[in-house]
Amino acid sequence: MLNWDDPLAAFSGPAPKPFVPAAPAPNELNEEQIDLLLQGQPAKAPVMPANAPNRDVLPHKTIFPAVSDRHPTEPHAGATGLENIVMGAKRIQVDDKQIINCRADLNQLVPFKYTWAWQKYLDACANHWMPQEINMNADVALWKSQDGLTEDERTIIKRNLGFFSTADSLVANNLVLAVYRHITNPECRQYLLRQAFEEALHTHSYQYIVESLGMDEGEVFNMYREVPAVARKAEWALPFTQSLGDPTFKTGTPQDDQRLLRDLIAFYVIFEGIFFYVGFTQILSMGRRNKMTGTAEQFQYIMRDESMHMNFGIDVINQIKIENPHLWGRDFQQEIIQLIRDAVEIETQYAKDTMQRGVLGLNVGMFSEYMQYIANRRCSQIGLPEQYAGAGNPFPWMSEVLDLKKEKNFFETRVIEYQTGGALSWD
Repeated sequence: MLNWDDPLAAFSGPAPKPFVPAAPAPNELNEEQIDLLLQGQPAKAPVMPANAPNRDVLPHKTIFPAVSDRHPTEPHAGATGLENIVMGAKRIQVDDKQIINCRADLNQLVPFKYTWAWQKYLDACANHWMPQEINMNADVALWKSQDGLTEDERTIIKRNLGFFSTADSLVANNLVLAVYRHITNPECRQYLLRQAFEEALHTHSYQYIVESLGMDEGEVFNMYREVPAVARKAEWALPFTQSLGDPTFKTGTPQDDQRLLRDLIAFYVIFEGIFFYVGFTQILSMGRRNKMTGTAEQFQYIMRDESMHMNFGIDVINQIKIENPHLWGRDFQQEIIQLIRDAVEIETQYAKDTMQRGVLGLNVGMFSEYMQYIANRRCSQIGLPEQYAGAGNPFPWMSEVLDLKKEKNFFETRVIEYQTGGALSWD
């Protein structure tokens, strides 16, 4: 057991030499001068030699190399926010900030440049929820009953738990290991931290459902390696996962910046914005029929989170386009359109594979049109022309799922309402 009052373990080697602070170099501030500067008081500056490099900062004691010491073409030199600490440097201005390739100090959250990112962070915090708050007793009884659910309905539940449990882990890993590293703006990073927590929460939710229903955990969580319908979507995402996670990849050139933009579109617009919608519709349709209401309620909360994630990602994508218009060329747009059209085919096939026959008032034809309708919306959101003329929404009730004010009537189960949740906009 740890005991924080214990002294350090006995040192078995020779006694350490006492620390003696080194005398300040001629061109550095001493500790007393640094303290005066930090307190806002004047300090006598050291004499700078005539051949000293010209810096646009006050005389300083360098802890880490300044940004200006780095090669001007080195990509996003301050990506971690730890590389450059320069005493007496100028304060960050709004115009110093950028979504990618920013060299400003990333430790300084304010002043905000992208207020929409901060607002989305606040909205996400107001929407906090936990899986254990949702009563699963009715779901357990229905799942264990002999005639409570058809085999087709059971397949829908298991296949979607298998897909989503893997999908949210993929997204979480990309956020933590790659996206956070390349987005060089502190208010956007603040939201990414919240999103990463929510992705972990979603995986927790799937585990909570599987455990509550007494399912085979290995079967569900390994489904992306065993069921082609689930594996196909994960395989589609794999190249973009590997691209984002490449430890040698850095932005800073048009080619690499475009690679990042493509990967962001793949995950926010397609993976979260298209690949999730067949499963959401299938599970929530069961909830509308008073079946598996606890599971459907958790998917309702998850869908709200994912809607916010997608909208944040689209804002980031559009801001990158504004700041880097040279990346959004005609050939690149055609490439993105083809990715979206391929995704529609894959998600429509997923509907066929998970629903061999019509069930819950749903059929594959309805999902084919729905995917085209969703794809048109995603194209419009990132400034591309709609691809499927006349595609309508066969599931208008899905908009109700994103309305917090209707949730008690939607599932008729116990719901924890949060103080500011009813004021949120889910678009």
